[in-house]
Amino acid sequence: MSLTFRPCVLIPCYNHGAMMTSVLSRLGSCGLPCLIVDDGSDEPTRLELERLAAEHPQVTLIRLPQNAGKGTAVIRGLQASARAGFTHAVQVDADGQHAIEDIPQLLALAERHPEALISGQPIYDDSIPRSRLYGRWVTHVWVWIETLSLQLKDSMCGFRVYPVAPTLKLAEHATLGKRMDFDTEVMVRLYWQGNDSYFVPTRVTYPHDGLSHFDALKDNVRISLMHTRLFFGMLPRIPSLLMRRRREHWAEQQEVKGLWGMRLMLRVWQLFGRRAFSLLLWPVIGVYWLTARPARQASQQWLARVADELKTQQRPLPPRFNSFFHFMRFGYSMLDKVAGWRGELKMNRDVVFAPGAPEALNVDAPQGKLLLASHLGDVEACRALAQIEGSKTINALVFSDNAQRFKQIMQEMAPQAGLNLMPVTDIGPDTAIALKEKLDRGEWVAIVGDRIAVNPQRGGEWRVVWSAFLGKPAPFPQGPFILASILRCPVVLIFALRQQDKLHIHCESFADPLLLPRGERQQALQHAIDRYAQRLEHYALMSPLDWFNFFDFWHLPDAKEKE
Repeated sequence: MSLTFRPCVLIPCYNHGAMMTSVLSRLGSCGLPCLIVDDGSDEPTRLELERLAAEHPQVTLIRLPQNAGKGTAVIRGLQASARAGFTHAVQVDADGQHAIEDIPQLLALAERHPEALISGQPIYDDSIPRSRLYGRWVTHVWVWIETLSLQLKDSMCGFRVYPVAPTLKLAEHATLGKRMDFDTEVMVRLYWQGNDSYFVPTRVTYPHDGLSHFDALKDNVRISLMHTRLFFGMLPRIPSLLMRRRREHWAEQQEVKGLWGMRLMLRVWQLFGRRAFSLLLWPVIGVYWLTARPARQASQQWLARVADELKTQQRPLPPRFNSFFHFMRFGYSMLDKVAGWRGELKMNRDVVFAPGAPEALNVDAPQGKLLLASHLGDVEACRALAQIEGSKTINALVFSDNAQRFKQIMQEMAPQAGLNLMPVTDIGPDTAIALKEKLDRGEWVAIVGDRIAVNPQRGGEWRVVWSAFLGKPAPFPQGPFILASILRCPVVLIFALRQQDKLHIHCESFADPLLLPRGERQQALQHAIDRYAQRLEHYALMSPLDWFNFFDFWHLPDAKEKE
């Protein structure tokens, strides 16, 4: 579990004192701190909770002076969780109907999707009253209407993991139901706020002698009024809900259309030079910036994180620090790629080495190297320079299914750009053997270490290692680092950043070789990726507009079984 992921258990309790001993006993195996919010219970429950709090040091008891409803108790518990430094709270009902052994599954999903609400998706046995079952389906249908989506599979399950900060942010700006209407309303409004929900199938049993607080008349009226509020709240949100899409894998993102437009722009550059091209780039990027909503949101998310980090470090923001100029930088990098392959970028005039970079690259050494790059800056321009000047052959692993139109343009404008490209969809034994042969000939191999593979492994899981990046855990691919250890060659980090109107090449030795001992493989892999993430963050803060990952970098793509 990462250092930035701190969960606790939250139990709102109203007159369920008799069940709490059993609930706490079952929670013992989780080893989590537990907050119990006594929602104005009667005297026997008050005394029982006091006794349990005294016996269990991990339990914190919070008292409400009078019964205020489950919603109020949960929000009060989340506020206490935030003050105690917890990032997530597992809500468990006090009547013992939930399968507490499923908590590790819920937490694993919450750690991968820290901004999302993780909920149980009930699997009922015959103990559930028929009327309750039918009533849940009525609510499901209403929720699907209120979200214009089928993503929220069950909004009424009280067994869930709340992301503390987003939920409290919602509670500050929205009036939430305080009783039986709370669970559904908070899930719908979190969805409106931009926080997804994921579901884990879990067994739910209604205890034979259980105590239910559901008032058939009052609570049905409350739930009806809640759906009325949500329906009318949905109406002005129709455009944004219809445009809302689930996060896409970077390789699944659609390329911007307009092949002839790209050709026209590059022809302008050929005929009239870079200045004329730059003038034309403004309206083109402007249209893209206005229409490419997911990319624009990812850019804004990135810039906000960078701003927070720079503020923490008391460093100034770069000039023109906004998403439009972030897009503009990306447009200029496209030009640099073509210019590099056409021989129009010159060393020391357009491209310079940062201090220490020539020594780290050591071009004269006969041994092959693995260049561990990223989508920070324009390393492709370096590959062009190296091969045009005949100093080194650099082989680049690329994912062939992505950016087909741009590749077509590159082939038309600079056919030599296709040299030494190795299209792959995943890194397997055949790829490793082919790369080893090239390294043995003294060639260099470039691979990026910041994007996960195109396809998940069998079972739908992603082979990633989570590592802290700008204050939050982010998924990094295992493949490039395992490949580096197999190839047993020097590994060099390389970043090409645009600074002071020139491309600055930063290089540093990363490992020689990268070792992943069999008995300590996972720890060594985690250590290597943590170091890579730290260096990537270091260089990203030097030139944040050179960040070309226009997707939510801190989340995994949505797997079908979780949608």
